[in-house]
Amino acid sequence: QVQLVESGGGLVQAGGSLRLSCTASGRGLSSYVMGWFRQAPGKEREFVASISWSGGSIYYDDSVEGRFTISRDNAKNTVSLQMNSLKPEDTAVYYCAAPLPDPDYWGQGTQVTVSS
Repeated sequence: QVQLVESGGGLVQAGGSLRLSCTASGRGLSSYVMGWFRQAPGKEREFVASISWSGGSIYYDDSVEGRFTISRDNAKNTVSLQMNSLKPEDTAVYYCAAPLPDPDYWGQGTQVTVSS
């Protein structure tokens, strides 16, 4: 069983930055691709970014490319998402998930609100 716990959400003005963190616990993490998804009100959950165990393979949705950076610290079992140049359309609940591309495990989500 794997547990994922997110932190770091909040309210920020457009153009600002936030850093989300996800702490993972449980068995089988060593080979997992991990990632972030988000769900805005009235919309389906969508992919944001993913990172392989080694960090050698990283993918971003086009909507966040160049603004968001995903990273991981395997010694601490954490995955982070640095979000810069935030836009109101980035407002959503952000979820940590594993393993990608078809996650079995999800965090509880953390709210990110970007005001204009």
